[in-house]
Amino acid sequence: MIELLSDPAVWIGLLTLVVLEIVLGIDNLIFIAILAEKLPPHQRDRARLIGLSLALLMRLGLLSIVSWLVTLTTPLFSLFGQGFSGRDLILLLGGLFLLFKATAELHERIEGVSHAVTGSAAYASFGVVVAQIVVLDAVFSLDAVITAVGMVDHLPVMMAAVIISIAIMLWASKPLTRFVNAHPTVVVLCLSFLLMIGLSLVAEGLGFHIPKGYLYGAIGFSVLIEALNQWVRRNALRHEARRPLRERTAESVIRLLGGRTRGEPLPAGGNAADADAPVAEPAFGIEERNMVSGVLSLAERNVRSVMTPRADVSWVDLDDDPEALREQLLDTPHGIFPVCRGSLDQVVGVARAKDLLGQLLRHGRIDEGHGLRAPIYVAESTRVIRLIDTLRGARGQLALVADEHGTLTGVVTPIDVLEAIAGEFPDEDEALEIQQTGPEAWTVAGSADPHLLEQALQTDGLASEDDSYTSGAGLLLDRFGGLPAAEATWVHDGWEFVVTAVDAQRIREVAVRRVPVALPEA
Repeated sequence: MIELLSDPAVWIGLLTLVVLEIVLGIDNLIFIAILAEKLPPHQRDRARLIGLSLALLMRLGLLSIVSWLVTLTTPLFSLFGQGFSGRDLILLLGGLFLLFKATAELHERIEGVSHAVTGSAAYASFGVVVAQIVVLDAVFSLDAVITAVGMVDHLPVMMAAVIISIAIMLWASKPLTRFVNAHPTVVVLCLSFLLMIGLSLVAEGLGFHIPKGYLYGAIGFSVLIEALNQWVRRNALRHEARRPLRERTAESVIRLLGGRTRGEPLPAGGNAADADAPVAEPAFGIEERNMVSGVLSLAERNVRSVMTPRADVSWVDLDDDPEALREQLLDTPHGIFPVCRGSLDQVVGVARAKDLLGQLLRHGRIDEGHGLRAPIYVAESTRVIRLIDTLRGARGQLALVADEHGTLTGVVTPIDVLEAIAGEFPDEDEALEIQQTGPEAWTVAGSADPHLLEQALQTDGLASEDDSYTSGAGLLLDRFGGLPAAEATWVHDGWEFVVTAVDAQRIREVAVRRVPVALPEA
């Protein structure tokens, strides 16, 4: 024994054999990791331990009967001029089993069978998994032991190399299993390795020798490519993590509903090559997706983007003639008004239309000190999600919107918040701001909400990310850099915007239609 320990050739042989045993045992380790995934979480560690312990026992047992192992290379019978030994039969049957198992596992993952279960997860039986591990242990152990016998002459050195290699694989089995389970592409790659190894075992059993260097070279190159793929994926996830969590969650929900998220390319349209391509029908209707999108965007939008602008506000002037006030209240479909004196900047209070009409009928005038509610002011930079609490406390009262200088810029009501979620609810004297005039043609008012326009056109990039504008007219003013002339055209994401009506310093109406996308020249 001392002579063995003092011989440098023995140590070199031991080190070399340990490395080879680990390399030859990687396929066994990969297979155990894939099979362990099919078990309940609390049984996976036990399956790995049992699998590798059985591999150790089998290899030590085979090494202890080296004399019998050598006889396995003796031909037992011949078929078509090819002699078959016991080793050939074991390799042939093991290779066929490996081909079958790897093919079945690949089919499950490619077809999605293993992930199609509903309710509680379906796990494999512990005994079945262990039995499969035993079968593969026998095949892989035979190959490893034959390699050891061919490289080293001393049985203790062989056994020491096997024990060290199995101990290293036991230590590495759990991290490898965790890594394989966390990366589906790695699982497919490993199964492909098992297919290649199974094919090589069948070839060996039939008498066709395939140099191991070819197999390990192919495996090494594939691992390098997969490592680069995982590196790219990790960098992409790191970049994605820099985005706000809420934005990522919103996009995930929209994608789950079947909608198009920001940055996704427009589906091919008008391309003859794609005319027959099957299109998956989304599980949710477009109205449902739009409403969910509207809810998710509330925390990002400010009051300025949903309010009724100052120019469109209906208000009551106490200085007007009582008869004119009565006609105004009867003709305007609104239920609540700001009550002012002289101008909209001189707000006295807020009142319901029926209360104002009651005062006019009973007293012939509106009493400033009776029946008016104190106005509620909100800053135009307030987020809509916070505005909801203010409106809830107002009990149906509208809120006045003021800018940073205290100037009244508009009013906001619960209906305005609802329209930001579910689309327009026009009054009797109003028309839809976004009207479809054809299959892919729309008429859009200059005051239209860009968010609702994005939903109608199923596109993005129209709403301002920095709240620099809040209307379709503002969008075009921003894109043109000033007030465009009539018939001015702007194209975005396959949609053509044509200014059809300009009133003074305001874009009043825009026509929108789908335009064909030019195909790149071959």
